[in-house]
Amino acid sequence: MDRHLEAFLEMLAAERGAARNTLSAYRTDLEDAAAFAARRRHPLQEATPELLRAWLRHLADQGFSPRTAARRLSALRQYFGFLAREGLRPDDPTAILDSPRLPPGLPKPIAEAEVEALLAGAARLEGRRGALAVAAVELLYASGLRASELVALPAAALREDAPLIAIRGKGGRERLVPISTRAREAALAARAEAPDAPGRQRWLFPSRGASGHLTRQALGLLLKEAALAGGLDPARVSPHVLRHSFASHLLARGADLRSLQLLLGHADIATTQIYTKVLEERLRQVVREHHPLAQGQSAIG
Repeated sequence: MDRHLEAFLEMLAAERGAARNTLSAYRTDLEDAAAFAARRRHPLQEATPELLRAWLRHLADQGFSPRTAARRLSALRQYFGFLAREGLRPDDPTAILDSPRLPPGLPKPIAEAEVEALLAGAARLEGRRGALAVAAVELLYASGLRASELVALPAAALREDAPLIAIRGKGGRERLVPISTRAREAALAARAEAPDAPGRQRWLFPSRGASGHLTRQALGLLLKEAALAGGLDPARVSPHVLRHSFASHLLARGADLRSLQLLLGHADIATTQIYTKVLEERLRQVVREHHPLAQGQSAIG
């Protein structure tokens, strides 16, 4: 193991310019796997897929997170790929291994003030694009719609006297979503300026494209234009980000997960629970502000 490990680390340093900390991390991960293999009376360089699967189970049993296990497996993949390229073993035992399933990433919403900046940027776009951009931002942020749900809204979805809109979401499931007066007015204003396209009578946001309505790609581009006009990084703005912002801001202001599940159209509450980090922070803040023993402390938990 030592000879092969040193050769691998030398390759990383010489050919890929790996930093000292990176080399140290690789060494630690590989030595840990080698120690496990030695307990099973196998040199690591001769490990089988079955042995490596047992090592991954061992990591899980020891309480390592899927993300840590995935990082360690990545080190092994590179190590065995190196051995195979150098002819030091005929195969790569990691090729048929599945990576540990990572938990869904936490939402990265934009701040409430940034939503206002995005709306201001949308209003600065010229002509119909400005009206359409304002309507898109208002509806996405006011209702938490998915991009696919927004672009496929039927023309009859919005009425001046209706506080709710019916959404057909994933799996054909329908839900009622309340929207604000300003979001409804913005959508109706955008529709009034819609082109005379074949889908005008059918879709809320018609276009001359093959689908007859605004596409998700066009919606994404429109939001990035609004972000630029509003002084925001376009890479941070998308329909999905606005959906996350809707959910995160509601939770931060006191909404509960079950209500959020209904608004977002999640079939399983477990999907909605990715937002619990936001909820946890709000609860910590409540304790910091109101618990008698927490007064004056900078953090709880």
